[in-house]
Amino acid sequence: MKLIFATANKGKLREAAEILAPAGIEVVSPFDLGFSKEEVDIEETGSSFSENSLLKARHLYGMLPSPMAVLADDSGLAVDALGGAPGIYSARYASLDGSGSDHDFASNIDKLLFNLHGVSDRRARFVCCATLILPDGNALQFDGICEGRIALARSGSGGFGYDPVFIPDAYPGLSMAEISEEAKNSISHRGHALQQLLRYFTANHIC
Repeated sequence: MKLIFATANKGKLREAAEILAPAGIEVVSPFDLGFSKEEVDIEETGSSFSENSLLKARHLYGMLPSPMAVLADDSGLAVDALGGAPGIYSARYASLDGSGSDHDFASNIDKLLFNLHGVSDRRARFVCCATLILPDGNALQFDGICEGRIALARSGSGGFGYDPVFIPDAYPGLSMAEISEEAKNSISHRGHALQQLLRYFTANHIC
């Protein structure tokens, strides 16, 4: 089965491909089908991960010349001491005040660490909502959470986004950027959401 993932993020594509491949699901980019980034991108006007995920999935599904299964996700980091921020603005965190551009995670991390300077309660979680639209147009959503805390400084060179400053509860001595891809996929917010999707596929004999 082929699944089109509505994202330009190579890290997300790689993770989804690794998680879903054992079930015989091929994850492809919209760009593999000839769509441009401008065609795929959509303004995320929703007020929640769920709303934005659905917006992205419906947008791509509506552009397809023939019905195919579409996957989209909206995900981000929620920090308790910051009232849940950056939340749905995780990719644009630094650009909100002009200190960086969209998807500039070096600036995003700088801003996060600055805002948490001197804060002892650094509990946080990665949150993901994955939307699946089946070829018949039926939409389903799957949620995933990865609990942890924000480190005092960056460590590790793996992963992407906020991974260098996120210490998952499952690996308390390591940042998400210091664990293997296999380990990350087993505990990550996106991994949990996609495992739910796999269970749905299996239960309904879709793949």
